Amino acid sequence: MTDLTELTIAEAREGLRNKEFTATELTESYIQNMEKKRPLNAYVCETPEQALERAKASQSRIEAGSGGDLEGIPLGIKDLFCTKGIATTACSKILQGFIPPYESTVTAKLLAAGANFLGKLNLDEFAMGGSNETSAFGPAVNPWSKDVPLVAGGSSGGSAAAVAAGMCAAATGTDTGGSIRQPSAFCGVTGIKPTYGRCSRYGIIAFASSLDQAGPIAKDVRDCAIMLKVMAGHDAKDATSAKNAVPDFEQALGGDIRGLRIGIPKEYRPAGLNEEIAAYWDKAAAMLKDKGAEIVEISLPHTKYALAAYYIIAPAEASSNLARYDGLRYGNRVDGAHLDDMYINSRTAGFGAEVKRRIMIGTYVLSAGYYDAYYLKAQKVRRLIRDDFVKAFASCDVILTPTAPTAAFAIGDETMSQDPINMWLNDVFTVSVSLAGLPAMSLPIGLNKDGLPLGMQIIGRAFDEETVFKAASALEKQAGFKGVK
Repeated sequence: MTDLTELTIAEAREGLRNKEFTATELTESYIQNMEKKRPLNAYVCETPEQALERAKASQSRIEAGSGGDLEGIPLGIKDLFCTKGIATTACSKILQGFIPPYESTVTAKLLAAGANFLGKLNLDEFAMGGSNETSAFGPAVNPWSKDVPLVAGGSSGGSAAAVAAGMCAAATGTDTGGSIRQPSAFCGVTGIKPTYGRCSRYGIIAFASSLDQAGPIAKDVRDCAIMLKVMAGHDAKDATSAKNAVPDFEQALGGDIRGLRIGIPKEYRPAGLNEEIAAYWDKAAAMLKDKGAEIVEISLPHTKYALAAYYIIAPAEASSNLARYDGLRYGNRVDGAHLDDMYINSRTAGFGAEVKRRIMIGTYVLSAGYYDAYYLKAQKVRRLIRDDFVKAFASCDVILTPTAPTAAFAIGDETMSQDPINMWLNDVFTVSVSLAGLPAMSLPIGLNKDGLPLGMQIIGRAFDEETVFKAASALEKQAGFKGVK
């Protein structure tokens, strides 16, 4: 019998409807894989009993012909989404023991479509990190690891690792500066950051409110389309949620891309760019050209300022958002002689080093005397970056770039894990997209000389995920990438 955990969502959905297997059998296969692959540390909370109960209910609906778009499909949920009755910690000690009394909008939509939650997935604490090493539960391990444990990427490292290892059919992620796309590239899976506002942020623990966006991580482009259709949509509970209609993204797949203009930004090819990544970039462009697309050189002149702007804006918003964690209303509390002592003790014990670093940076750039010099200037640069994309899209339909400047590196690597600046530099290809609020998908393109996956990124116009899916589908077919063995 086929290993059910190797099926895509589309294949599993068809198999369930054709009665080739039951929702319970599908769920049990994933639970067995979760148990077998616990050393990967992808899950921080497992809910197998609840999953099996939901599987039985799903099977009844499937047999009655009344199932939803994701009926009986086992998913993993990033531990940044509030899930009613299930622990939600953002992988931080300060939220230890917090069980939300409500459901995030995105997870509520998935449940309404019949999805089955297997548990909560590991991430960098409060989504702050690029390797999943800042998690209070320890790092998720990349399933592609061989002799040395490799990072799964961040912040959605647990989500990408779980999908790559067959520990869930797909997973939710969030992307603030690359946190869906980079781990997808590191783990050889596919993930899309939708346009800002496409998915509701209600019930997602905030990092940087003007940048955070939910999206799916899945085995292939079609599964991402299936997931995003369910996850997206306007929500009155979120003032930044867009009222745009949600297309059927699956309809965009497999279409003819003849005449589609693919932009190649010259600023994304700096001196010293990894030769293998540069070669795969050229190869990806050639693949799309072979299918009839037109390759166009474009310029995004303010790209060089994107990282600096991002690491002012994001920490500033984090500083504001994380002020609520004071040890009073929920989460971890460490008592002190006075109220101020309790605040200090709770936050000192509850937050990790990277979160403290970003709170301090953010508080500094928002302080009197520095607001104009740093934060306001960064916001002006953000507008220039957005304008660069608007001008570029006058001459192209999508933009093709690498997702990350490196493949997955070793956990504890001295040049990356021990140096926050180098870790931040790993976001060089992703942060400008987030600052502009655009949709972008990462999909695997091939393996480097060490047998590790590399990803390519396809960027689209705001609320034009359909063209992103169209181009990604064509590239995926040409690349013929196979998952981890």
